[in-house]
Amino acid sequence: MSSCSVIRPERVGVVERIGERISNQGEQVRDHEIELDEKKIVKTKETGMAIITRRGDQIETIGDLPEIGIKAPDFSLVKTDLSECGLKDFAGKTVILNIFPSIDTPTCALSVRRFNKEAADIKNTVVLCISPDLPFAHLRFCETEGIDNVVSLSTFRSAAFGETYGVTLITTGLRGLLARAVVVVNEEGTVKYTELVPELSQEPDYGAALEAI
Repeated sequence: MSSCSVIRPERVGVVERIGERISNQGEQVRDHEIELDEKKIVKTKETGMAIITRRGDQIETIGDLPEIGIKAPDFSLVKTDLSECGLKDFAGKTVILNIFPSIDTPTCALSVRRFNKEAADIKNTVVLCISPDLPFAHLRFCETEGIDNVVSLSTFRSAAFGETYGVTLITTGLRGLLARAVVVVNEEGTVKYTELVPELSQEPDYGAALEAI
């Protein structure tokens, strides 16, 4: 007698039905996951939050960047000499806000170096490099790197800046820091260009920002 098992025809039908049921349940689960993802995206839009990533992990911001065409919200931030300044101090000039999480990260440092280089050749334009770093950290970096064509500003006295410009991170261990973003304000004080960089480790689109000037 052969040692191989023989599957009866009626059992084959049962196995096929079970397999079909499992397959259908799998499709239902996948459909449910897609539905949940769509709801999450809609909910995020409804609450006015934006989602960026850091190496694939999602991070929510507190809101959205100012809309193009509106008057740029003023602010008061701290310079490296501990004095305060805001948009009103640069009235009549084009202002580029280079916003980032920390000067002590490679991508943020690259953005400051790049804008420092570009700012040297742009007339009637000032670049404000803005992060939650203390003024002392900004000063140390600028002195070490020979940065002298941008104005470094700290938000450590003004959490309202991140809220007003919609760039404060509110989830993950990075909550409290700022997203990477660029806002260009024209000579009349109107928002002309914005970019919320979708991946935190990615540099901003320098070309697009400079073309908006």
